[in-house]
Amino acid sequence: MKARLPEGFGKGGAANLQQLARQAQKMQEDMDKATSELEAKEYTATSGGNAVEVTVTGKMEVQSIQIKPEVVDPEDVEMLSDLIMAAVNEALRSAATDKSQRMEELSGGLNVPGIF
Repeated sequence: MKARLPEGFGKGGAANLQQLARQAQKMQEDMDKATSELEAKEYTATSGGNAVEVTVTGKMEVQSIQIKPEVVDPEDVEMLSDLIMAAVNEALRSAATDKSQRMEELSGGLNVPGIF
């Protein structure tokens, strides 16, 4: 299988390598900026008809958990635990999906290990 270079990189040797290196550096800078922006974002999810609301950051850290008093039943702590877990997992999924989509946009679908 023959490797294909991006258009315009077939000739020119060192100049094309420098251009490719500049593009890679720009992509890395864009990804670093996007990562910082994503880490600062907050993602909120609810469960149990808004009985539990969880907010996480783009760093995948729980920022807050809000529980409506009417769902706190000392006889059914397991249900409350399930509601919290569901909301946390959904908020984390939202953050991970957002990051994945943003990085794919920046890299044009290129998957280079170690870049992000």
